[in-house]
Amino acid sequence: MSSSNLKAGEDDRGHRAHRPWSARRIPAAMVASVVLVAAGAALIDVVAVRAGRPAAAWRRHLADELATRPVDDIWMLTGAAVAAAVGIWLLVLALTPGLRHWLPLCSPAPGLRACLDRDGAADLLRDAAMRVPGVSKARIRVRRHRVKARADVRFRDPHQVKDDLTAALGHERDQLALASPPRIVVRVRRRTH
Repeated sequence: MSSSNLKAGEDDRGHRAHRPWSARRIPAAMVASVVLVAAGAALIDVVAVRAGRPAAAWRRHLADELATRPVDDIWMLTGAAVAAAVGIWLLVLALTPGLRHWLPLCSPAPGLRACLDRDGAADLLRDAAMRVPGVSKARIRVRRHRVKARADVRFRDPHQVKDDLTAALGHERDQLALASPPRIVVRVRRRTH
């Protein structure tokens, strides 16, 4: 089945291409390190107490502070706000794919994934824009849902150049086989010097 008969991002079995999920190694390593240090310190202290030694001063102090401070104390509220912010940050990281700089390509098979870097897509589209007669300079920005193209026109009618540029960028975008082809927005301006 040819790619022209397929909907964007779907193959003949209805498979939808998505961005790959980021491994997010740095936040995972940070959380694992904090949990490991806290759990290790608590475990060492519990073992020491079971061996007949007194509890560590930091644990006695923490227990006293938590037992005697009122709930509306500024330090309690600040600690709760920091814990909530870190929790929300971790939930957002867990529920979003990340890798926003990558654009998924149409997938011919459910197990096959391919992506294109936005800068690479912008370079390809810029090359296509520079091949349009009359364009002396082109700036392309590729986003997930939109391609912004700005071009300087040295000769020819700017309206004709804009139409040609829109057609050339649309053709090149279709050649990229993106799962969700972004909309193209073209702006041209005449440059005389």
